[in-house]
Amino acid sequence: MNATVTASRSGRRAARNGFAHVVHAEWTKFRTVRGWAIGMVAAGLALVLVALLAGASSHQEGAPPVPIGPGGEPVTDSFYFVHRPLAGNGHITVSVSALRSSIPRGPSDLRAGTVPWAKAGLVIKESTRQGSPYAAIMVTGSHGVRMQDGYVNDTAGLPAPAPVSTAAVRWLRLDRSGDTITGRASADGRHWTTVGTAHVNGLGRTALGGLFVASPPSAAGMGTRGTVSTAVFGDLRVQGRWGGGNWTGDQVGPRSPSFSGYPENTSGSFAGSGGRFTVTGAGDMAPAVRDTLPTGGTLGELLTGTFAALIVVMVVGALFITTEYRKSLIHVTLAASPRRSRVLVAKAMVLGGVTFVAALAGAVVAVPLGERLARANGVYVFPVTSSTELRVELGIAALLATAAILALSVGALIRRSAGAVTTVVVAVVLPYLLFANPFMPASVSNWLARVTPGAAFAVQQTLVRYHQVASDYTPYNGYYPLAPWAGFAVLAGYAAASLAVAALVLHRRDA
Repeated sequence: MNATVTASRSGRRAARNGFAHVVHAEWTKFRTVRGWAIGMVAAGLALVLVALLAGASSHQEGAPPVPIGPGGEPVTDSFYFVHRPLAGNGHITVSVSALRSSIPRGPSDLRAGTVPWAKAGLVIKESTRQGSPYAAIMVTGSHGVRMQDGYVNDTAGLPAPAPVSTAAVRWLRLDRSGDTITGRASADGRHWTTVGTAHVNGLGRTALGGLFVASPPSAAGMGTRGTVSTAVFGDLRVQGRWGGGNWTGDQVGPRSPSFSGYPENTSGSFAGSGGRFTVTGAGDMAPAVRDTLPTGGTLGELLTGTFAALIVVMVVGALFITTEYRKSLIHVTLAASPRRSRVLVAKAMVLGGVTFVAALAGAVVAVPLGERLARANGVYVFPVTSSTELRVELGIAALLATAAILALSVGALIRRSAGAVTTVVVAVVLPYLLFANPFMPASVSNWLARVTPGAAFAVQQTLVRYHQVASDYTPYNGYYPLAPWAGFAVLAGYAAASLAVAALVLHRRDA
């Protein structure tokens, strides 16, 4: 009989000391300390308030509209176009015997240089309207023959010397059959290789076809410099219903916000006849990136309140355990639940859960409000899908929750509030300040954004890198070297390792 009573009491004691009971006890502690609860609310509000401020303070009214491509993405669509109308099917053939580029080294100082993605070739395009559908075949400064269409599609063709010359000419051809355009290239004008075929919706019965030259900005240091390129074309032949007797030269998109213009004392032009032309142009046909659309906004910029929220949640995370050491309450906690690692895990679950919910609520409110205000003020916000927007919001919440757990772990190791907060701020915030600095070399920025806890800020990334666009792809411009969840995994790894070490130390030393 006595044995039965003893077993019953032991079972009730085990239930009271179970993990769920420990989690409930830690939750009770957290919600009863007003400062901690206020801190979490403040973190969520920081996201909202900074997004509202960013949206309201941005003003781009009256700016030229951003060109939009067939896929809804912002594009750069500025180049020099020598064209005639093509009604229905037909083809055009030309040789390229020179492509020379110039890069400004200073005011009125234009010197010969290499622009890897300078382009000279043939294009069939719906119209000179920016963002209109097209397909083109071209020689480039350093990337051989390419066929491109829809601004984002790029297909490699024959290798070409850099640069092409009279001793190494490349022949190009575009064939139109309905909405299908086929690009071909040849090294001798007799034996042709198909580079690619594009189905271009929206060309209409009559499109424009002809020669083009584009010369995108050259990446230099912390920015870019406008360039200009000149190509020499020969053996121009057309077949089909090409209207008009003369070729017309136009600079497409001269006032576009994604066109950096011509270097000083240069301009687009063409000259020649009888199948031989010299064409000078600048600009590009390509997706817009941050360098070519510096006035555009991103979701990451609307969520710069993450930085302020991060400081708050890390302070709360450290205080969640250092306060118990400072007030000598840790002895009571560990007496009630002798399994110390379980206490630490319970604290981490409560802290992480509360932080995640508060941050997610803030991000879900901040993003649409900030975006609406920015667009109302004329700012073009780089578009994202609804799934990407949700990923950013969840990623910000996960980042803040994990950073709070990291602070908790450091607090358990150091036991001092000031020391713990300083340590975790240096570990997470300082690398972010360094790699988000425009003066930091790109190699250093990208290295820091791979190996430090600040790599988790990659969850904010919404911009896309394009191999066919030379640009300054650094964290400062919104391009992170790791994929969003891979960057978050770096921070999660630091937090998990710190939590494991803290649990081991807590188990081995006196409270």
